[in-house]
Amino acid sequence: MVTRIAIIDDDALVRAGLRLILGADPDLEVVAEGADGAEAVDLVRQHRPDLVLMDIRMPQVNGLVATERILVLPDPPKVIILTTFDADDLVLRALSVGASGFLLKDTSPERMLEDIRKVADGEQTLSPSVVAQVIAVATNRTELSRRDDARAALDSLSEREREIALAIGLGKTNAEIAGTQYLSIATVKSHVTRILDKLGASNRVQVAIVVHDADLD
Repeated sequence: MVTRIAIIDDDALVRAGLRLILGADPDLEVVAEGADGAEAVDLVRQHRPDLVLMDIRMPQVNGLVATERILVLPDPPKVIILTTFDADDLVLRALSVGASGFLLKDTSPERMLEDIRKVADGEQTLSPSVVAQVIAVATNRTELSRRDDARAALDSLSEREREIALAIGLGKTNAEIAGTQYLSIATVKSHVTRILDKLGASNRVQVAIVVHDADLD
C-alpha cells in the first residue's frame, strides 16, 4: 500500500527537498503541502493523508498546535514532527500532544525514509540525539521529583526533629546526637520514633535516604 503524506513547513526549499527524498520511495506519495500550521487541518480534511510531516516553528500557527488540532479529527493521520530544533521542551511537548515521531531535519535521507515507514506501520520513532535527550530529561525530572518529595517530607518535621533527621543523615548515633543537641539519649530516641512515623520510614537508613534525596547542601 502507498502511504499518503502531507508536508507542512514554511520553507519552500525544505518542502522541495522532502518531495525529492520521498519521491525515491515508490510506497510513499506526497498528496498535500502547506506553509503554516493554520493550513494543516484543512489540508488533512481535504486530502486524508496517512501521515503528516510537521514543522514546529511556523509564523502563524506552530506545529505543536496544528498537531493537537489534527489528532482530534476523526481517524487522524499519524504525525512526525520534523524540525531543526532539538530543545528538550519541544521534544517532550511534541510527544505529549500525541506525535508519533520527532526527526531532526539533518537526518539522512535513508534514515528518514526508514523512520517514516516505521511510523506508517504503527511504530514510534525519534532521532538518536533526541532519544538521549528524552532519557536525560526524564531522569532529571525523576531526580527533581524525588528531591521535592524529600524536602516536603522534611518540612513536615518540627525544627528539632529536622535537626535530628539531618544528623541521622550524617550517620550520627543517638549518643552523638544527644551530645550535640544537649538532650538525653531517651529524648533523642523519642524524637527518632516520631521522625520515623512522620516520614513513613521503618529504620534510620530510610531517614538518611530522605535526607540525601533532599539535597540540602
